[in-house]
Amino acid sequence: MPLRTLRSRVGSAIRYLRLPTAAKDECRTDRGPLPATAPDTGQALSACLDWLCAAQDYSTSGDGGVSRHYSLLTGWSSSYPETTGYIVPTILGAGDRFADSNLTARGRRMLDWLVSIQLEDGGFQGGMIDQTPVVPVTFNTGQILMGLADGARRFGEPFRNPMRAAADWLTRTQDPDGCWRSHPTPFAEPGEKAYETHVAWGLMEAVRTEHRDDWQAAALRNVDWALTLQSENGWFARCCLNDPDYPLTHTLGYALRGIVEAWRLSREQRYLEAAVITADGLLSAQRPDGSLPGRLGPDWAPRVSWSCLTGNAQIAACWLMLYADTGNRMYAESALLTNAFLRRTICLEGPDESRGGVKGSYPVWGDYGRFQYLNWAAKFAIDSFLLEIDANI
Repeated sequence: MPLRTLRSRVGSAIRYLRLPTAAKDECRTDRGPLPATAPDTGQALSACLDWLCAAQDYSTSGDGGVSRHYSLLTGWSSSYPETTGYIVPTILGAGDRFADSNLTARGRRMLDWLVSIQLEDGGFQGGMIDQTPVVPVTFNTGQILMGLADGARRFGEPFRNPMRAAADWLTRTQDPDGCWRSHPTPFAEPGEKAYETHVAWGLMEAVRTEHRDDWQAAALRNVDWALTLQSENGWFARCCLNDPDYPLTHTLGYALRGIVEAWRLSREQRYLEAAVITADGLLSAQRPDGSLPGRLGPDWAPRVSWSCLTGNAQIAACWLMLYADTGNRMYAESALLTNAFLRRTICLEGPDESRGGVKGSYPVWGDYGRFQYLNWAAKFAIDSFLLEIDANI
C-alpha cells in the first residue's frame, strides 16, 4: 500500500474515533444499505414539518426564527434569516392545507422576527443572526422577500411595507445587465452567481402580491443575464457557492427554479425552453436509485460520489412543475424516483433533532452540510413531497 494512501486511511480512522457518539452512529447507518422501500410520502412530509417546528423551538437565539441546522458535532445553531424567509410560505401553506393553526402561528412568528431585523435600506443580512459583518446581502434579501410577499398576501399591512422596501432595494441595487454585483454575501466565494435567479423569484413573488412593472422587469432582466451563462446542454457556469467549475446540484436547483418561475410569471416560451434544456441535462445525471451526484461538471458527469439531498429535493420539485406544464412523463417518473430516494434517507423515529430531519449530504460525511441536518433541506423536501401528492401520479 502506498505511504500516502496509508496516511490518509490512518487520518480518516483518527477523525472517526474523535467523533461524538451520534455522529459515529450516523456514519455506521450511512455505510449500510438504505431501507428497501421508501416511507409513505405523507408520513415523511409530516415528520419534516415536525422537524422544522423543532428547529424553530430549539434555535439557540430563541427569537422566532428557524435554527440553521442541527449538527451532530455541535448541536443546534442560531436562527438563519435567509432560509427562514422562504420557509415561511412552506409553513403557512401547510397550515392552510392541514387546517393547523399552530403552523400558521409559527409562520407569523417567523415573519414578525424577520421584519424586526430588516436593515434601514430595506435589505437583510447574510449568515446566521449572530454572525458578522451585518451588511445587506442580495441573495438573502431575495429569499426573505418570498416570505414577506406571502405575509403581505395573508396578513396585509404589517408586511406590505417591508416587502416593498426589500423589493425596491433589490431593484435599486441591480446592475444594468441584470446581474447583482454590489452586495455579495461575505460567506461565499466572491463573483457573479447564475443561481441568483432565485433572487429574481423573490421579486416575482412580490409582483404576484402587488404588481409593479419595475419589479417584474428587474426579475426577468436577471434571468436573461443568467441565461447568457447557460451552455447548449443546459449546464450553468458561475453557478456555485465555492466551485464554479463543478457546481452543487443545490445551486443548479436554485438556478433552474428561478427560470421555471420566470416562465410561470411571464408565459414567455423562451423561459420554458431554457428550463427544459437544464431539466433534461439533470435527467441524464440521475443515478438508478434516483439520487443525483452532489456536484456536476459541464458534461453533466458526476464529480463526487456523495449526494446533496437539498439539490435532490429542489430538482425533483422542478421536474414535477415541468411535468405539469409539458406533460413529459419522464419528468414525473424521475421526480418520483428522486423523492423516494430522499425519503429513504429520512429517519421517522428517534429524538427531535434527527426525526424528520434531512441531512446536508448522503452519506452524512459528504462535503455539503457535513454532519448537519439543514433547515432548507427539510423545506425543499416538504415542497417536493406536496407537489408529488398534488400531481396524483
